[in-house]
Amino acid sequence: MIKQKIKTLKQLMPIVKELKSKNKKIVTTNGVFDILHFGHVKYLEEAKALGDVLIVGVNSDSSVKKIKGHKRPINNEKSRLCVLAALESVDYTFTFKEKDPRSWISSIKPEIHVKAGDYKPSQIIEKEVVEKNNGEIVIAKMERGCSTTKIINKILSLYNED
Repeated sequence: MIKQKIKTLKQLMPIVKELKSKNKKIVTTNGVFDILHFGHVKYLEEAKALGDVLIVGVNSDSSVKKIKGHKRPINNEKSRLCVLAALESVDYTFTFKEKDPRSWISSIKPEIHVKAGDYKPSQIIEKEVVEKNNGEIVIAKMERGCSTTKIINKILSLYNED
């Protein structure tokens, strides 16, 4: 089941076309999803509840390094894809190499694109391309205190005590 949910963008496009022909509401989101935590799970469940199909774009390892620095990601892209694909809320997932998702969003043309609650509307670079294709941006609620960086820092502090 997990492998069936992991696609390339090229493999996804005919699936998206078929879903749209059946009037399915497509929701997209994107991110690094490096160390999956409760906040991610709640966020993805909220995104899925907004439509029929949730497609998650995952930053490739090379793009994560550009965004987060040379020490990240902790988990490689294959691992991150598999963990996301194991979630009930995720219908499809794929990697993208660019630093931002605008290119693939303009191909998929989702009805809704979801961003995490730590974004302000003015920071959402996808807004223009989503709205140009008659889609809507939704900002999901954030789970306070949940972040991969906080998990990494806690692990470092606990294990640096030795």
